[in-house]
Amino acid sequence: MTRILIVEDEPSVREMTCFTLKQSGYECLEAETAEEAREILTTGEPALILMDWMLPGVSGVELTRELKESPVTRMIPIIMLTARGEEDDKVRGLESGADDYITKPFSPRELTARIKALLRRTLPHVTDDIVKNGTLQLDPASHRVHCEDDPIDLGPTEFRLLHYFMTHPEKVYSRGKLLDNVWGTNVYVEERTVDVHIRRLRKALEPYGADEMIQTVRGAGYRFSGSKAKS
Repeated sequence: MTRILIVEDEPSVREMTCFTLKQSGYECLEAETAEEAREILTTGEPALILMDWMLPGVSGVELTRELKESPVTRMIPIIMLTARGEEDDKVRGLESGADDYITKPFSPRELTARIKALLRRTLPHVTDDIVKNGTLQLDPASHRVHCEDDPIDLGPTEFRLLHYFMTHPEKVYSRGKLLDNVWGTNVYVEERTVDVHIRRLRKALEPYGADEMIQTVRGAGYRFSGSKAKS
């Protein structure tokens, strides 16, 4: 389930936002202050952060800037939530590193639409959109993979790995980068673990002639391509 961190000091707003997100199938993490948000981020990485502008102590703008400057959290998309609707305020929020901006009060439909659009743009591997590449089709919602009409049985890690590859085709990823993006930055496993799961994934795809889509790029890592020509 996709996790979203809500950083909001108003309990009623936080409760309403969390209810809306849960209705849309998201898991909620909640923080009232910048300090609580930092603590949550040390134990796991949410797919997206909803950041209130006006927080006690460290403001949402300051915290956003801090998170975007950190190599650990800078890739997490952030939507700024605020009652400040002036153009200068919006510019300031976006210049701090926020990826989108919603002015309060906002409707539940607008909020969920903005979240889905931002996740689709920045982190396509965490959405429930069906992904197609060549003869392969992957459905995150039902956790099913097909090659044309034939189902392919994959373990959970191989499924996540294939999902990431299919949403980032034609790009070369090192083992370390795959560990960060598929396993998570707070999971400590050896890089050779990636090779083990790549072999398992290729073995599962081999009967359907799709194993060669996962290409080894010597000295660099792995690439997923609709073309079966190996590098």
